[in-house]
Amino acid sequence: MDNYLTRRGFLKNACLGITSLAASAPCLQADEPPGKQPNIIFCIADDWGWPHAPGYGDKVVKTPTFDSIASNGILFTNAFVTAPSCTPSRNSVLTGQYHWRLGPGGNLWSRFPEGPQTYPNLLEDSGYFTGTFRKAFGPGKDRSRPVAGKAYGSVGDFFQDCPKDKPFCFWFGSSDPHRPYEWQSGINSGMDLEKVQVPPCLPDSREIRTDICDYYLEIQRFDLEVGRALKVIEELGELDNTLVVMTGDNGWPFPRGKSNLYDLGVHVPLAVQWGDRIKKGRVVDDFVSFADFAPTFLEAAGIRPLEAMTGRSLMGVFRSDKSGTVDPSRDHVLTGKERHTPAQADHMGGTPMRAIRNRDFLYIHNFRPERWPAGDPEISMRGPVLSDIDGSPTKQYIVDHRNDPELKKYYELCSAKRPADELYDLRKDPHELTNVAGDPEYREILAGLKGQLMKELKETEDPRALGKGDCFDEYPYFGDIK
Repeated sequence: MDNYLTRRGFLKNACLGITSLAASAPCLQADEPPGKQPNIIFCIADDWGWPHAPGYGDKVVKTPTFDSIASNGILFTNAFVTAPSCTPSRNSVLTGQYHWRLGPGGNLWSRFPEGPQTYPNLLEDSGYFTGTFRKAFGPGKDRSRPVAGKAYGSVGDFFQDCPKDKPFCFWFGSSDPHRPYEWQSGINSGMDLEKVQVPPCLPDSREIRTDICDYYLEIQRFDLEVGRALKVIEELGELDNTLVVMTGDNGWPFPRGKSNLYDLGVHVPLAVQWGDRIKKGRVVDDFVSFADFAPTFLEAAGIRPLEAMTGRSLMGVFRSDKSGTVDPSRDHVLTGKERHTPAQADHMGGTPMRAIRNRDFLYIHNFRPERWPAGDPEISMRGPVLSDIDGSPTKQYIVDHRNDPELKKYYELCSAKRPADELYDLRKDPHELTNVAGDPEYREILAGLKGQLMKELKETEDPRALGKGDCFDEYPYFGDIK
């Protein structure tokens, strides 16, 4: 079988985790799924955010594989990561839990905690053949048993090893569209700068439009590679019995995107197909959290989700033939952030924040408003200034124009300190630019959302809501500190 997709190496993880969490309940068989157990392929991009696919209205990027999955199944319009940072976002997928329940696993570049069981391990214990390609858990330090399955050098290698008499669970983790990009690669491929939609939190300049096109080109490469992987599965005669999920692990790597709880940081594309078990061509508006994937995959395989999982299975949504709102109880999501990088000047702490997002409002609570949300603007422990913003032409453009009377507002939006309470009225302000938390008109809404957020955080044993959140500042950071 062709060993393609070898441009970037898989991130190697090592070491044992030393932080102990209470072990989850043993894996229990639920009702057997109809027919044979499904194969599962989870295709996750690195920094692909919403709304960057034609199905969401983007006029430049081309994603024929994603579009095909959506037309053969469901396009979700309200899918949200639990954290706008690779490691905690992926940890939520693997465990079906909010990242704040995972000790050091709530931070970027830390270790996977001992204790919580992952859906690939549970499926493997139940007879599945499991494996990963490129970036699965991480970046960070895995434990002795790989939490997402054995790492393979290519898609072909995985399927060569896969026994014909076993269902498979495969994690396809691309390195795209993570920075850095090849400058002008997007426009050199034929993309039209004039059609690029620049969000209003960023300046509309040729440099930034060019940077966005370079990001688009890497999305297109991810889409192409997922298409090749699905072709292999189709040639094996297994595509109709394969639950296919395609998404991204957090928002795009631009200022006020990745590492933020605004939609540009936590809202992601999501399409799912599963042969005839999902009615084709549906568009579903229910809110989906990344913690929902693990219980979904387990239930699809006939395995009862663990009690420790805070996510909710999507099988009810899959079985429905409706579009729009399927499950009215799926009316909001919670998101949160701990340490992304050691971005402050004099300590290893992060910028802890939690949010509740429903159809009409976004409420964010900043637990440490004295800290710089994008990193210190003068110096940071990691080296670069504003180090929670990925280095890029867009970041440099905003920094270079921070004193320009017409452009300094963008610098403030992306890097200035933020108050403890942020509230955005999405009905009037869909781009989340105007904080109305101090407006008397919104007093009751603010109180209601804040109360609901804190109640749910306490119910899920979030250390921040229980007054024990400083633990996140003490966990090790294994990334390079320049």
